[in-house]
Amino acid sequence: MATSIAHPSTERNRPGLRRDIGFVGLIWASEGSIIGSGWLFGAQGALATAGPAAIISWVIGGVAILILALTHAELGGMYPVSGGTARFPHYAFGGAAGASFGWFSWLQAATVAPIEVLAMITYGTHYSFARGWERTSGGEHILTGPGIVVAVLLMAAITAINFLSIRLLARTNSVATWWKVGIPLLTIFVLAIAQFHGSNFTAADGFNPGGAKGILSAVSTSGIIFALLGFEQADQLAGESSNPRRDIPRAVIGSIVIGALIYIALQVAFLGALPASQVQGTWATAAFNTLTGPFAQVATLASLGWLATILYIDAIISPGGTGLIYITGSSRVSYGLSRNGYVPSVFEKTNERGVPWVGLITAFVIGCVCFLPFPSWRSLVGLITSASVLMYAGAPLSLGVFRRRLPEATRPYRLPGATWMSPLAFVVANLLILWSGWVTDWKLGVAILIGYVILVANRVFKMNPITPQLDLKAAQWLPVYLVGMGLIVYLSDFGPLKHPWFPLWWDIAAVAVFSLVIYFWAMAVALPSERITDMVNQVVLPEEADLQA
Repeated sequence: MATSIAHPSTERNRPGLRRDIGFVGLIWASEGSIIGSGWLFGAQGALATAGPAAIISWVIGGVAILILALTHAELGGMYPVSGGTARFPHYAFGGAAGASFGWFSWLQAATVAPIEVLAMITYGTHYSFARGWERTSGGEHILTGPGIVVAVLLMAAITAINFLSIRLLARTNSVATWWKVGIPLLTIFVLAIAQFHGSNFTAADGFNPGGAKGILSAVSTSGIIFALLGFEQADQLAGESSNPRRDIPRAVIGSIVIGALIYIALQVAFLGALPASQVQGTWATAAFNTLTGPFAQVATLASLGWLATILYIDAIISPGGTGLIYITGSSRVSYGLSRNGYVPSVFEKTNERGVPWVGLITAFVIGCVCFLPFPSWRSLVGLITSASVLMYAGAPLSLGVFRRRLPEATRPYRLPGATWMSPLAFVVANLLILWSGWVTDWKLGVAILIGYVILVANRVFKMNPITPQLDLKAAQWLPVYLVGMGLIVYLSDFGPLKHPWFPLWWDIAAVAVFSLVIYFWAMAVALPSERITDMVNQVVLPEEADLQA
């Protein structure tokens, strides 16, 4: 195994990032990512999958994401570096694990912007001039040729805004987020007063037509977890926070609590506002499933034309704001990966405003490419959900290692009960992967293999002067984890088998046991304290010195 032949330089690629974001900017960066296209489509998809019991699905999803968010809160305060979620596993397990989780993080961040653009176009087809941008195929709304052109132009606009300084970007996002939070709250209030049918909770084929499997499936496959993603954006921007050790934990926890409460209330409001004509038959086949702009069209059906108009406007602002901040996040993740030596050093280049512009251009290109194999909102949401959850799985592992190896380290936020919360969070992450199902997870496996090809090419062709140690001993659990989770999903009730090896509940038990085995295995082989400290000092301290106040 090669050792590092160069260290991150405090002189390289100045001016570097700037510490210009305060607490409001951080929490709104996360909240702006949480309140995106998920609120426009999530309630519809969850209701179709689980019926009114989707309310339970949202509660489960909110609790699951909050558990994962708590581990990120402690880590973000400890190591406030740009692209933090991609870098914590690097410090705990070395190069091989760090490169892997870094790829998961970048894959998730880079593919969110195109899905938000798809949401904007889908709602936009309400207008006559935009109806040729999509066509219906197999029940999904697919981009046409003109639609792809419009999608690329929207991606270009989102990317261009990111070339502003991070201070202006944070202010732009903060203004958009006030709107993005206010409109869902207005929608909840108006629909609850103007049209609320309590009988809908037992209409069609009942409150819980799919049983436990329906409730759990809705968590991962109907857009619930996707809707709640985004709290980690405060971690991604930690390297540009004016007071990261104080503000990051509060921003991470606060954003997920606010987001979960809003989404649960939206599900109740959407269900109650549906007229009887929209809930005939079964929840899976009822007429509301054909709505292309669910909340706006429900407002129209309730004779609330003014609200529908506002919602069609919001269908541009909310997804656009989320796409904006994820383009920002993806460029910071690639910046962090370069600092650790995983991708070419060109990704560390910043312009005079402190913006890592190479990462922005790369995110734009990848986002545009996504429109070809994934030309609809629902075709992309499953992949993003699984990649996000896999990325999140690195945080509880890292937290467990730091608590064991660095017990005296400074922790501005100290997670209560971390000795049991960390393994619990890892189990939760893997359950969400299970509930995503085999159809989604095998595609994620292909994306993981592509990432490894890229990471190997960077090392072979020496496109970065830093050659990190792979530390294969510390990452020996990783291939077993990835392959093992794939096998469990395949053999489970959420896999393709007609007679699964692990029927419902047994598959959950299998994931829990397997997760705990992997967790404690990882704890046993993690890097020693001295090595972790050395790696942190190589990157965190020089990066903090490089940032301009």
